[in-house]
Amino acid sequence: MTHANSQSSQAPSAPDRAAYLVLGMHRSGTSALTQVLALAGATLPENVMPGDEHNARGYFEPWRIAIFNDQRLRAGGGAWDDPFAFPYRPVAPREERRWISRATDLFEEEFAGAAYPLMKDPRVSVLAPLWRTALSELNYPMRAVIPVRHPLEVAGSLAKRNGFPVEKSVLLWTSYMLAAEAHSRDMPRAFVPYEGLLSDWRGQAARVEAAHGAALPRLDDAAGAAIDDFLTGDLRHNAADQDLAAVPLVGALAAQVHDWFAAAARDEQRDPDVLRRAAEAVTELRATMGVFVSPVTSALDLARVEALEARQFAAFEQTRSVALERQLSDFQAIERAVDEILSDALDR
Repeated sequence: MTHANSQSSQAPSAPDRAAYLVLGMHRSGTSALTQVLALAGATLPENVMPGDEHNARGYFEPWRIAIFNDQRLRAGGGAWDDPFAFPYRPVAPREERRWISRATDLFEEEFAGAAYPLMKDPRVSVLAPLWRTALSELNYPMRAVIPVRHPLEVAGSLAKRNGFPVEKSVLLWTSYMLAAEAHSRDMPRAFVPYEGLLSDWRGQAARVEAAHGAALPRLDDAAGAAIDDFLTGDLRHNAADQDLAAVPLVGALAAQVHDWFAAAARDEQRDPDVLRRAAEAVTELRATMGVFVSPVTSALDLARVEALEARQFAAFEQTRSVALERQLSDFQAIERAVDEILSDALDR
């Protein structure tokens, strides 16, 4: 492997196949990190969510899998923006078996047996028990990469995109990060600071390789140049400018969790009891408030996912229409060429 950071050249060779899972909270740099991994040789799904006014460069998210995940969350009484989606909500065993079968089929359709499939959908963080079972049945070892971004930066982004109050976004961030950590403990994983990714992606790539015990699939000079072009300063928005611990109700809890993840992203020692106590606190909040939150988020999520599905289908149809127009143009060019040949032959 060839790239600028000397540490990465010491990384061991990768096995024949492994699935990369980008876990963590929405708006935490998951899209930027996913594109870095894709440029380094991991394989994106067949159908990715296009960019929009909230993420012009694209989400690199498998929109069919995202819709599937939304459906599964609603089956458990939740939604992507339900701050109590963690711990995982199983359904009846036979129903769960059907969801797992659907997941394996969908994954195979999207990645077509790729050696290094790259799945980025934050919902996988809270649905990890289902997806881990599916990927195990497909004989994929798993590697997790978890971006770490300040929860108030995430809250600022969600306020602009979704109109969420800061309290909801901070609690949502806490639950997603707790889920990402809890469900990845027994797999190779790397915690990547978002600001570190933007300022020194080569150093972070070396950390990922060291944490995984394996080289990234194809991080050569050409990939490095493409990543340099992609990671520009305009990817940084919504700097945190207030005291996280001062956020009502959930700020102190989120601050403890963020301190843990920030230490993990610096490869420092941290106390596992911090996250255990935080998970217990979220469970207590769910017991007192979940009944008011979950039904509303589930109903709103249904409307959102239907709109998303319609938008993605329209984008797919537009792409197919453009492809058909190109084919028609090619056929017409061939037809004109044949006519000219026949005309010349007749003139002779």
